[in-house]
Amino acid sequence: MSDDSKIKAYNKLSDLYDDENVGQSIVQDTDFTIHRLEIVHDKPVQSPVFRANYFSFVLVKKGKSFYTIDDHKFYTKPNTLYFTNPGHLKSFGIEEVVQGFIITSSEEYLKKYIHTTVFDEFSFLLTEMVPPCYLDDAKFKELYHLAEQILAEQEKKSTLRHKIVSSLFMVFLLKVKEYLLKDDSFKVAYDRDSEIVNQFKKDLESAFRSDTLKNGDLQVSAFAEAQQLHPAYFSTVIKTKTGISANRWIQDKTITEAQALLSKSTTPIKEIAYQLGFKEPTHFSKFFKKYAGVSPNQYRNQ
Repeated sequence: MSDDSKIKAYNKLSDLYDDENVGQSIVQDTDFTIHRLEIVHDKPVQSPVFRANYFSFVLVKKGKSFYTIDDHKFYTKPNTLYFTNPGHLKSFGIEEVVQGFIITSSEEYLKKYIHTTVFDEFSFLLTEMVPPCYLDDAKFKELYHLAEQILAEQEKKSTLRHKIVSSLFMVFLLKVKEYLLKDDSFKVAYDRDSEIVNQFKKDLESAFRSDTLKNGDLQVSAFAEAQQLHPAYFSTVIKTKTGISANRWIQDKTITEAQALLSKSTTPIKEIAYQLGFKEPTHFSKFFKKYAGVSPNQYRNQ
């Protein structure tokens, strides 16, 4: 696999296309996108290896393509459904122009427009290694029709666009859940590869929703202990399955939560520090500036 230090991470689909020229440039004004594959990829292409910090859902009606997740390579065929989640090393190749849809969404969008506890209802989104699902005509047409409806509403730019699109997207997710849980290869991957990682992500999410979060609660050892695992083994599993260390998962989640609180609330920075488990506000400020590049106060003013 490529040198991780040279691999770029993208927070949204438009960044990938603009930076690496792997498809037609797109304008992205929200954390949710939907595009026809034959429009954004109108010729064969091979992407670089990258890390996407968003969820992707792909419907392949026809054409020839493949995608990689870490060291695994998967091929698509007509009526293929697959999705990928944040954190992995990825790439894709279009060998023959593909007709279908690509839908992307950030975690923040899912929590804001689908549900604050979206991973309780859609725990399959946390599965680390998802093989493609090959659907029969009826099931695929149902998802394809939903994607066409979502795209039509997304392009209207109406005042109720977000509510309508998110409602249709929820139906899409429910259908994906229904189909995946009936797919034998997905069930094997879900049960075997993702137990520890899924639980870690759920525990991490729960920790930040706790009213009594303490600094020790965010130690890797605490999450390992919660699953009755040795910290060294736990860390190896998380790193192996996701490509990111458990400590980095905790740091990134802390930064994400801090940014949300700073930008979407008027809560004093001192109080935010305590909410995120820091013993001293100065420790929080140093931590935030180290990973975000600016102080909490500067970030809020921006």
